[in-house]
Amino acid sequence: MATTGVMRPGHVQVRVLDMDESIHFYGNVLGLVETGRDAAGRVYFKAWDEHDHHSVILRQADSAGMDFIGFKVRDRATLEKLDADLQAYGVKTERIAAGDLLETGERVRFVIPTGHTVELYAEKTCVGNSQSNTNPDPWTAEAEHGMAPIRFDHALLYGPDIDGNLKLFTEVLGFYLVERVLLEDGKSLLAIFISCGHKAHDLAFVRHPEPNKLHHISFLLQSWEKVLRAADLMSMNRVPIDIGPTRHGITRGATIYAFDPSGNRFETFAQGYETYPDYPTKTWTFEEVGTGIFYHDRQLNERFLSVVT
Repeated sequence: MATTGVMRPGHVQVRVLDMDESIHFYGNVLGLVETGRDAAGRVYFKAWDEHDHHSVILRQADSAGMDFIGFKVRDRATLEKLDADLQAYGVKTERIAAGDLLETGERVRFVIPTGHTVELYAEKTCVGNSQSNTNPDPWTAEAEHGMAPIRFDHALLYGPDIDGNLKLFTEVLGFYLVERVLLEDGKSLLAIFISCGHKAHDLAFVRHPEPNKLHHISFLLQSWEKVLRAADLMSMNRVPIDIGPTRHGITRGATIYAFDPSGNRFETFAQGYETYPDYPTKTWTFEEVGTGIFYHDRQLNERFLSVVT
C-alpha cells in the first residue's frame, strides 16, 4: 500500500500520576530512550529503532489515561488536504503551532465520534536510531535495554460510537477495516481493527458506554522469545500483569498485557500478520470473542473488559 496519506501512528501523550516513577518505568523497565523534556514538564521517549524524535510523551496529571494520539502523514500537502477533507466532512479541526511539542511541526487536531482527541502532523525531527545509515549493524546496545520495543505500534480505545469512527477513518483518512467483532445480534459492531498500511491494525476500537477511554497502548517486540523475555522482566520488576504471555486470534499476535505504575495498560507483542486493502475483512462472532482476544484461554478476564483509563 503506497504511503501517500496517513502513514503510521506517530505519538501518544499519556497521563501519569508520578513522573519520577514513570520515567524509571518507561526508560529502564520498558526500555524506551528518553529524548527530551519541555517547559511544561512533559518527558519524551522513543523506541530504539524509531527514527523520529519521540513516540511517547508523559504528562503528570491527577488521573491516568491518554490525552491524544497522533498520526504522521506523508508531507505538508497531505496535511493540508486532510484538514480540508475533515472540515468538508463536518469535523471541526484546530491547528496546534509548530514547537508546541518538541521537534514537531504544526499539527491538525480534532475529536472523533468516540470522544478521543486525534492529531495529524507531517514534520518531526529525525534523530535516527543510534546507527549509521551506511553499513549499519542489525542492532545497538539500546536494543537490549529493558524490554526494548522496536516501536510504538498501535492503541486500543474504548467509546460509544465506533460506527462513526469507522466511517470517519475509512471515508476521510484512508484507513480500511481489517477485522471486526460482532455483538449478539450478529450485525452490530463490538470492536473494529483498522489499518492505514500493511499492519493488521494501526488502531482499534471497542464499543463502551463511556467516551474517551484508553484500553492500552502497544509496543512491538522482535520475536516470541522477546515477548517471553519481557514477561521475565515484568516479574523481576513486579509489574502487574493483566494476562499473558498468550496469543490473539484476532491479528494472530503473541502478547502480554500489563500496567504501568499509574494504571495505564500497555501491551508488548510480536508477530501477527501483514494485510492489504483488497483482503477480505475477518469477522469474529460474539460467542467466539474470547477465542478472538485470547486464543489459548478462549475466554476474557474481568480486568480486560472493565479496567480502562
